[in-house]
Amino acid sequence: MTPGRTRSGSARERLIEAASRLFYAHGVVSTGIDTITAEAGVAKMSLYNNFSSKEELVLAYLQERHREWLDLYRNRAETAASPQEKVLAVFDAYIDHASAAYTHGFRGCGLLNAAAELPADSPGRARVRDHKEQVESILTGHLEAITTPEAAARTARHCAFLLEGAIARAGLEGGPDPLRDAREIASAMVAAL
Repeated sequence: MTPGRTRSGSARERLIEAASRLFYAHGVVSTGIDTITAEAGVAKMSLYNNFSSKEELVLAYLQERHREWLDLYRNRAETAASPQEKVLAVFDAYIDHASAAYTHGFRGCGLLNAAAELPADSPGRARVRDHKEQVESILTGHLEAITTPEAAARTARHCAFLLEGAIARAGLEGGPDPLRDAREIASAMVAAL
């Protein structure tokens, strides 16, 4: 997620890194293949040797964003000593995401930003939905160690909605403060279980 031009790695890796920076900064639709290949420092043919289409590159970008978030979450969850702390680790991962250095500033969730540009029935939107459902499932799993399955599912959904609103607001404000506020609200919700 940290921007910066790198010329190391395979052509595929460089293309995904370049697409990640450009899609996040300028959007999926407005970023052309020529811009991506120039940023990656590869020939246009390298793109088509690695991806059958721009849509396939977009899917790789979305998968990379998902993997990046999971890495942030896992790093936070490793030090969490209780189920309550593991729930808050999800919020901390979003705070870490919003605190990263971006060339053009923090613009919110890259997955949701991309989904907003894609057709309703696109594979990319399905991939974003899968990510959001996995986040909610992670929350549910931690909450089930605290309360009943029904209450866990309900609270996880509330936390997921809280996260989505906070990440959207953080994108508008350009920083993690709304996510910190959401973390405090989630902490109080979990403590009340």
